[in-house]
Amino acid sequence: MSRFPLNSSRLFTLEIAARAALSLRGSASARQTPSSGPVDLFLCVVDHYEPQHGRASKALAMERLEDWIERYPKIAGAHRDSEGRVPAHGFFYPWDEYDEEEFVRLVELCRGGWGEIELHLHHRDDTEATLRQKIRDAVETYRRHGALSEWPDGRPAFSFIHGDWALNNSRSDGGRNWCGVNDEIRLLQSEGCYADFTFPAWKQTAQPRMVNALYYAQSSPSHPKGHDRGEPARAGGPVPPGMLMVQGPLVPYAQKTDGSLRKGVDDGDLAATFRYRPERLDRWVRAGIHVQGKPDRVFIKLHSHGAPEANRDAMLGGDLDALFSDAESRYNDGTRYRLHYVSPREMFNVIRATVEGIEGSPGELRDYLLPPPTRVAGGR
Repeated sequence: MSRFPLNSSRLFTLEIAARAALSLRGSASARQTPSSGPVDLFLCVVDHYEPQHGRASKALAMERLEDWIERYPKIAGAHRDSEGRVPAHGFFYPWDEYDEEEFVRLVELCRGGWGEIELHLHHRDDTEATLRQKIRDAVETYRRHGALSEWPDGRPAFSFIHGDWALNNSRSDGGRNWCGVNDEIRLLQSEGCYADFTFPAWKQTAQPRMVNALYYAQSSPSHPKGHDRGEPARAGGPVPPGMLMVQGPLVPYAQKTDGSLRKGVDDGDLAATFRYRPERLDRWVRAGIHVQGKPDRVFIKLHSHGAPEANRDAMLGGDLDALFSDAESRYNDGTRYRLHYVSPREMFNVIRATVEGIEGSPGELRDYLLPPPTRVAGGR
């Protein structure tokens, strides 16, 4: 089994930070391209949603879930984007922690219009055969509950987040292997996966050298970490081979704290240890993640681990409301910016339409290729 050599050294971390800084210059240059209208901002929160995090008891896991069911609709329901739509949370539920009662309740929340469910998986020391069976079992179960979209030919369609930041066998440390399958992207695609939403993975060996980018990556049976580089998504051209990698922002910053200069990197994580502040939204916008040739469509994908207590209290206790309020007040004037809340599936659809050169309004492109789960077999 090929394993990716450790590259989480200080040199690798500095290299990624430097690449992130350079990418901001490219984004700024791209945004100087004349545009006939406002910049469309597509905001999506993808949640590594693990009610059982920390090996929680059944009672505690359900308590965490019910808190989201109770509080999130009240928060999201108070907000609207430029199309009058509420925020749609991306619940990437872990198959390796599947509990039917949890899942049914989560499906009910999403059917109320508050988000969509996608696939999250922690797995270790797998072979292609064992991993394929896990993916198939997960997809069959999620689809039975009406939680997934489908391709035009009727195949199930899902997006993916790799648990433990180990896509394509890119993490093998501490004497443990956190994946096992070098050719994971190809396997996922063959089972219906339309995009990966794992990255960034700041300070992890899985972190690709391509940063602040939308690109298509391929994997290989003989080499791990096939997503390290890929073909950039470009507007108006053919769809490249491989799977779409939807990255969130990775933005170096400096901030004065107690009279001293603090250097850091903002990776778009919504967490109790990294609370939301207005300057964070400015950084994410400045990252300017877009399909090449179309800088007036900017994609902001944030991530979280929203179920455990500390993060849940931060997100539902004020941070999500502050984020949405800030985005609506400062980035939704209709002249410079238009704000669009999107689910992971909707973000993929808009990206795919942009790659194919489709110029329709964002509202028309949300369901461009993959329909909402409620419109497919098993949905409501």
